[in-house]
Amino acid sequence: MRLGSQSVILFGFWISVLLPGSIVFAHEPVTAINAEITNSVVSVLPQNISQRQLQEEPEGSGVIIGNGRIIVTADHVLGRSREVLVRTSKGEVIRAEVVARDKETDVAILSIANPMKPLPLGLKVSLAEPVCAVGNSFGLNVSVTCGVVSAVGKLGVGFNPIEDFIQTDAAVNPGMSGGALINHKGELVGMLSAIFTKTSDANIGVNFAVSSRLVRIVVDDLLDNGRTDRKSSGIVLVQSHETGSEGSLGALVMNVVPNSPEAEAGLKSGDIILAIDGNRTIHPAAYRSALAQLETAGSMNLRLARGDKVIELTVEFSN
Repeated sequence: MRLGSQSVILFGFWISVLLPGSIVFAHEPVTAINAEITNSVVSVLPQNISQRQLQEEPEGSGVIIGNGRIIVTADHVLGRSREVLVRTSKGEVIRAEVVARDKETDVAILSIANPMKPLPLGLKVSLAEPVCAVGNSFGLNVSVTCGVVSAVGKLGVGFNPIEDFIQTDAAVNPGMSGGALINHKGELVGMLSAIFTKTSDANIGVNFAVSSRLVRIVVDDLLDNGRTDRKSSGIVLVQSHETGSEGSLGALVMNVVPNSPEAEAGLKSGDIILAIDGNRTIHPAAYRSALAQLETAGSMNLRLARGDKVIELTVEFSN
């Protein structure tokens, strides 16, 4: 495909983009997008759902992971349903058990009796990397759309209390929630979760997938403990600047709990968190999302604005 001075051929071929200044980005030829990929994504059919959900999103999608008997899907797809059927890409309809759900991240786990081929996890993804969305668009069975990664590490978007989104321009429509976002190696890099739109559910190129890193953490916790094991925040945060005011956006520390890890690290009321582990922070929700991705004991590096100074602190969390 040729578009003026740019040449782009995606998935299954050499990818080469020539931009002004002779900058060339290239990826190896890939053949990952084939029937094997679609066989690892199923249509999710909640039973006894409300009339409203039937009209808005009567079917969803799910991805086979782990031992092949585990299906990860979007929690909102299930609604209040406790009974679920899944339909394979070959048209077979089988019963699935609802194992566990986490509304805060919009992740739910189903299980099936007979294993299917799982998708491997890919935990890193880069800006502008080619990706494909695989899911049950409009209930028409599993299909594939492709695009690029528009943004990574999107926090505080507003769909879920805890977020770590990959944004993509690959077309995502109702019915694809819970489906797979895959890279050029055929690895699962995200679970499709949300479409950002103001007026309709039609695709407008701003779509979000829960990162496979967050999916893995949630699934591991739910399968091991039956619940998620998240660190508690020792600070109260608000947006640092009101709409219409000037200044660097960040998370303003309103209060610090005595003897908390944050207090021990030296955080003070009035500090503004500008970055967490090197990721620019413009919304208070980013802190909670970062906490949710800490596994057991760990640390968090913060860049703060304190008065006229910018300082860095490390918060250590124990088990």
